[in-house]
Order: sequence, then C-alpha cells, then structure tokens
Amino acid sequence: MIKSHSLGVGDLLRSSAAWRVLKNRWPNVQLHLVFLSKHPGYPTEALIQQHPLLTTAHFITVRDKDPSHPDGKRVSFSAIWRSLQSICQSVKPDMVIDFEPHGIKTSALTWLAGKSQGASTVGIAQFPLRSFFYEKSSPSLRDFAQSHALTLPMDYTSRDFVVLQALGLERSGTSIEMQVTEEGRAWQTLHQHRFQNNLPVLGLNIGCGTPDAMVKRPDLKHLAQCFSRLLAIHPANMVLSGAPFEKDVNQVFIALLKEIHPQDLHIVDAAGETTLSSSSGLIDACDVFVSTDSGPYHMAVALRIPTLVWFTYPEVTSFHNEAWCSRLIQPSTEEFVSTVSKLLGYDKTPD
Repeated sequence: MIKSHSLGVGDLLRSSAAWRVLKNRWPNVQLHLVFLSKHPGYPTEALIQQHPLLTTAHFITVRDKDPSHPDGKRVSFSAIWRSLQSICQSVKPDMVIDFEPHGIKTSALTWLAGKSQGASTVGIAQFPLRSFFYEKSSPSLRDFAQSHALTLPMDYTSRDFVVLQALGLERSGTSIEMQVTEEGRAWQTLHQHRFQNNLPVLGLNIGCGTPDAMVKRPDLKHLAQCFSRLLAIHPANMVLSGAPFEKDVNQVFIALLKEIHPQDLHIVDAAGETTLSSSSGLIDACDVFVSTDSGPYHMAVALRIPTLVWFTYPEVTSFHNEAWCSRLIQPSTEEFVSTVSKLLGYDKTPD
C-alpha cells in the first residue's frame, strides 16, 4: 500500500478503516504500508509501525531535511525507487495499491513495483492517462463522491476508499481503529495512582501549539468556564495531554480554571510526559476525552473512547460520524456541558 500526502497522526490513522476492510475481505492478508515522507523523523512513524492491522510499515523520505530548511534537497526518483525496490524484495507483494489520487510519482512507483514483482497494480484514474499505470483503476475523486453522495473535499477516511472501489470494496460504516500499545499500558500502570478512583476521568487536549494550528485552539477563558460549569455538576479527575512545548498553555488553562472554580480540583498535567505511543494509554484511561482538531482526537476516536471534539470552524475533512464521537463548533457553555454529560452517561444535566 503506497501513500504520501501527510504524516500527521490523524491523517494516517484514518487509513485504518481501509486496512480493516481489506482484512475483512482477505482475513489472512499481510498489509505492508509504504509512506513517502516529506522528511525523516516524524513521531507518527513509531506509532503506526505498531498498528495491529499492519504487518510492516516503511517510510521513505523524499527530502533529506525539513522542507523549510534552506539546504533541504529533494531525493532523486531513482533513489526513492531503490528504497521501494528493496522493500518489495523483502515483502514480495502480490498486489500494489496506490492510494494517492494526484501526481505521477506514486503512479510510476506502483507500476515499477508491479513489474519487478509480477504483482497486480491498483490505483485511481484521476485523469484518463493515469489508468495506464494500473491493471485495475477506480474512477476519480469527483466521480466517487457523486456516486456515494459525498461532498468535496471528502474526509480523509472516505478518501482512502476511492481506490478500493476498483476492488469492489466499500466502507459500509467501518470506523478507524487502533489499540493501546505496550507503552500505553505501562503508562497506565505507572500513573494510575494520580487519579481518585471514585471519580470519572476527563481528558483534555488543548494542543494546536504549532503556528499553523493556533487558529484551531479555543479561547482559554471560555474553555475554563465550560469546564468549571461541568465540574460543578459532575466532579471528576482531569488529565491534560500535550507535547512538551504545550505545557505552558496547559498551565495557563489550569490557572484560569482555578480562578473561577471554587471547589477542589483534581488535575494532572501530563504534557511532555508521553510519546504518541504511551499517550494511547492516557487517552484509554479517560471516561471522556475532549480535544481540539489534532492527533489525540483521532486517536481517541480510534480507541472508541467517548470523545468531544471542539472545532473553532467547520473542517469537514476532519469530521468523524461515530456514535461515540460528538463535535461542537464554537460551543456555548450550555452546549458543552450537555454534550459531555451525555458522553459520561448522564441523560440529563441538573438545573
């Protein structure tokens, strides 16, 4: 399975629904992911390599440095092909699937991989001539969207099913999935003493700490007001996740919450304490996980944890439509409290 586009944890984890459908169709199939990465060192790599639906996951860098680096150079196509050829010689694929709808690079790599291994090839006929690279091809994104009553741009989970139409495979409501990793279980064992066992656990991922994602971050004062009202009704432990550089924003939120909340607070700030792998254990320890549109949100949905995602604007490509996931766009305090209360299992919130 060849992919490129984005190595964000949510973007790639959303491919797991397609992996599940392939596994359901051929239970004994071995799935090998090859991802063309923009530069080495993405933390997503280690997490995806542990995914239970994948036999192996390989990451081929197409630049030798971060694209923003002035000295960063593109890796030659011949070097990328040599890397893919080595992987193919190891896994010996019977079929090569190109999940990418655009560009010619993955098309050519798929064709070469198929020829070198005598494997069948599958791809997306995004434009007419592209179909010549594949033995089987699906219609374009636009045709797929029209035939499935979807709007463009599609969410990333549905987009991976465009190519699978060439194999007669449909999503049919399949959700994304992952499991708590060994690191995640170890984190739970080490940190379970930090929670009061008689109270539910609410997770919060403020996240969105990179400059391009700041627009997705809620107003912290309003977020604190929402949690203050919720905790007044339903006392709970809180655990805040985040990368090391998001520790400061977590502390600002905690200070704001303490200013307006008269009752005792039971808060654990775990920012910087987890890898992506061990954060699976943090999320799994929660009764409800509240997050912005970021990687931990998709992880919570994949783990089937009751999840509330807080959007600052509609972002259709990031939506999940699972029963255990609710989304709100710039919610009022009342909307927030009502939604989290329902996710906690309370049908009604006290007046």
